[in-house]
Amino acid sequence: MQILVLNSGSSSLKFQLFSMPEGTILCSGLIERIGFEDAKFKFKSQSNSIDIETPILDHKTGLKLLANQLLDKTTGVLKSPDDISVVGHRVVHGGKHFSKTTEITDAVKEKIKALFMLAPLHNPANLEGIEVAEDIFPNAKQVAVFDTAFHQTIPEYAYKYAIPNEFLDQYNIRLYGFHGTSHKYVSEKAIEFLGKKESKIITIHLGNGCSMTAVKNGKSIDHSLGFSPLGGLIMGTRSGDIDPSIIFYLNERLGYSISEINSILLKKSGMLGLTGLSDLRDIQKQASEGNKECQLALQMNAYRIKKYIGSYAAILNGLDAIVFTAGIGENSEVIRELVCEEMDFLGIHLDKEKNEMRSKGIREIQQKDSKVKILVIPTNEELEIANQAMSLIKD
Repeated sequence: MQILVLNSGSSSLKFQLFSMPEGTILCSGLIERIGFEDAKFKFKSQSNSIDIETPILDHKTGLKLLANQLLDKTTGVLKSPDDISVVGHRVVHGGKHFSKTTEITDAVKEKIKALFMLAPLHNPANLEGIEVAEDIFPNAKQVAVFDTAFHQTIPEYAYKYAIPNEFLDQYNIRLYGFHGTSHKYVSEKAIEFLGKKESKIITIHLGNGCSMTAVKNGKSIDHSLGFSPLGGLIMGTRSGDIDPSIIFYLNERLGYSISEINSILLKKSGMLGLTGLSDLRDIQKQASEGNKECQLALQMNAYRIKKYIGSYAAILNGLDAIVFTAGIGENSEVIRELVCEEMDFLGIHLDKEKNEMRSKGIREIQQKDSKVKILVIPTNEELEIANQAMSLIKD
């Protein structure tokens, strides 16, 4: 069967078309910088490669551009929409409703919509992808794979917040965790690479959205994102952890409305708020040219990651490996070096020469005397989604 996987991020859309069960990639690509005039559309098949810059102001526009390309008579890979058996969708927030891969129905879409408030940069884009795909591929089964599912193993003492019990009991306010498809994929690859099922691993997913997971013996036991994808690490436009009192101060003393504060923390903070730029490649370039704001932002970004490594090493009671993955984690030697500096106490020793090398597969970038493996593992959320979707349909 042919499975099209759509992975909508807050400002990007990754896609792959697989022939399953062998997992052969028929085409793949990326739409990035969604919301900007200089958005980029990249498409690669066995016979064609397309790389264009064009305004893509929202996810719906991007999805229609992708659909037209897939069905293009000259450079496309589909003769008919009916060639697609299944469309697998990454959905960020499943709340309490979804702990496993699910076939999409009207009721499922309503529940995804009800969770917009908890993932306002993601769930709307995910639902839009579902609805556009339903129109374009009406005979395909639509399947949702939820980011929150991998983190269902986090124990209650870790996912519960120290607020009155009724907020969990009645309103399900708790830590859910995100990027689960990526963390699951790379942690399994790391365990296989290490050759030990009993393992203590920290997976570090760094993209426009960022998160970290403490993985013990293959199971998530804690995660940096919580009730929504806003907390934790410093991200492209999201603040990450802040003192909650800042929200009240902005509202009561400075006169910002709740919706304005929400927009500030989600869309105007993080690296964008610190530098005026949200793309780390631009920030690194400016930093290398002496821009002090960009240099400080990189230092802050790495510092936050280091704090989480320390705390997760403590709850794991040891550490076998740290794993860098996703767009920034896989490609930014600058961030990896900043994160691994002065981590001798934990037995983390980066090899700078190995860190600067490029590879498509798994690679080790630690020194020989490093007690902890430092791994760069390319994530493949799309393949993980395809595998889960195929398993659901077969069952």
